[in-house]
Amino acid sequence: MQEQIKQELDKLRPMLQADGGDAELVEITQDGIVKVKFTGACSSCPMRQVTLKAGIEAKLKEKIPMIKQVEAV
Repeated sequence: MQEQIKQELDKLRPMLQADGGDAELVEITQDGIVKVKFTGACSSCPMRQVTLKAGIEAKLKEKIPMIKQVEAV
């Protein structure tokens, strides 16, 4: 599952990088919570919560149904 999550994040990464930011996988918990760390411009962006939930979490849950939630750390 970790490799699949990394592949899906790699597909989303160009959008984040276009705005000077990025996100990296930190951890996948036993109960299906994916933890990511925003870097660059994303780390201080006021829209990062929208990006997290409507972008990253929505896409990951669509592709990998066992994911319950995505959190920023």
